[in-house]
Amino acid sequence: MSIFNFHKNSFKHGIHPPESKDETKGLPIRQFPFAPVIILPMAQHIGAPSQIVVREGQEVHRGQLLAKAGGYVSVPMHAPVSGVVRKIGNVPTISGQMTTGIYLEAFPFSTQEVLEGTPVDPDTATPEEILQGIQDAGIVGLGGAAFPTHVKLKVPEGKTCETLIINGVECEPYLTTDHRVMLEQEADIFMGIKYLLKVTGAKEAVIGIEANKKDAAEHLRKHLPPDLPISVKVLPVKYPQGAEKMLVTAILGKEVPSKKLPIEVGAVVVNVATTAEIGRLLPHGRGIQERVITISGPGVKKKGNYLIPVGTPLRFVLEHIGVDEAITEVYMGGPMMGVAVSNLDIPIVKGTSGILVFTRKEVELNVKTYPCIKCGACVDACPLMLNPSQMGILAKSEAYDEMVTDFNLMDCFECGSCTYVCPSHIPLVQYFRLAKRQVRKREAAEKEAAAKQEADKKEKLNA
Repeated sequence: MSIFNFHKNSFKHGIHPPESKDETKGLPIRQFPFAPVIILPMAQHIGAPSQIVVREGQEVHRGQLLAKAGGYVSVPMHAPVSGVVRKIGNVPTISGQMTTGIYLEAFPFSTQEVLEGTPVDPDTATPEEILQGIQDAGIVGLGGAAFPTHVKLKVPEGKTCETLIINGVECEPYLTTDHRVMLEQEADIFMGIKYLLKVTGAKEAVIGIEANKKDAAEHLRKHLPPDLPISVKVLPVKYPQGAEKMLVTAILGKEVPSKKLPIEVGAVVVNVATTAEIGRLLPHGRGIQERVITISGPGVKKKGNYLIPVGTPLRFVLEHIGVDEAITEVYMGGPMMGVAVSNLDIPIVKGTSGILVFTRKEVELNVKTYPCIKCGACVDACPLMLNPSQMGILAKSEAYDEMVTDFNLMDCFECGSCTYVCPSHIPLVQYFRLAKRQVRKREAAEKEAAAKQEADKKEKLNA
């Protein structure tokens, strides 16, 4: 472990955990088999859940619309397999809560061909038509955030996008999905960039790639289309360089202001796998049914990068690839920002970038936490120059207001760098996640109370 303070073409602070990518970065993407039953939560993206438009007992074809967008900040859901809607009801999620979803039983002998839709032509379509096409395809950020992509791409009035940044950094340990997408799906990436340049109005696109993926950088440079303003920039290896604010600093040398988005400095950042999906789906008018996922970790027997249908149960995945009998933890996502699952019956969702399996040898159980020794390691590691040590102390005493107003709690994007370097094993990022959850819950309650008060006031005036 080492801490970086500054590096050219990078950002201040950050850490360098073991990469652990060697076992899968050279393995090509392979198609995963269809599970007998697909489980599709309607709330698998940020925003309003999708609204179901099919009924129980209905036969559906792969690619068919199952649920429409529940509003502007929402996306539709398409059938990952041809089959029968066996049940509409509660389905398990990674949060531990149940949510409305669909149980889709796959036809075992279907060709599983994908339905064609209405193509979106990048040369003739307007920016508005492209945005609508992206929403209709159900595309969300595939880097893990699962924010509806059409919302992110809408440049606010009065703002200008000068640079489109394609995020191919993939700084999370173990994960190699973006690496393989760049090596195997370059045509889709460039087609996606063509759509993105038109919809954002950007003058250029820059693909940012860390130096541990030089083969991908060389591959993309070799195939750059001559008619598009695209360049590839290789960046030093450092975590969390894949965070969009850090990537903007590394590529443009500009700092995104606190509580602001990259558009404030004339940039829009899109994940490279998301870009490839735009380029793959829009020319055919199709919806997203599957995504590339890295399956790795010491507990996995058949490690690799797999193209897995959305809704595939985690238990089916683990049974197919084989796992060690002594597994202790299973993560969805990377080890730094991913989440340990408590239920193997949860499904793969659009935002699932990795599945990591660890055994007792790698996981320290019952780790003892010691008091903060004021060493400053977390402060040196934080890429946003926050004070994790002081925020941790405030979190334990539930002083959330002070965390927000005096220490910019809501700027934290939960990269886990502070927790990683803490010699006292204080779970700082878990404290911050809980604190932010409480703040948002309170703000929502206050907003609801204010709305009710306003409604009561209007009712009295009309009485």
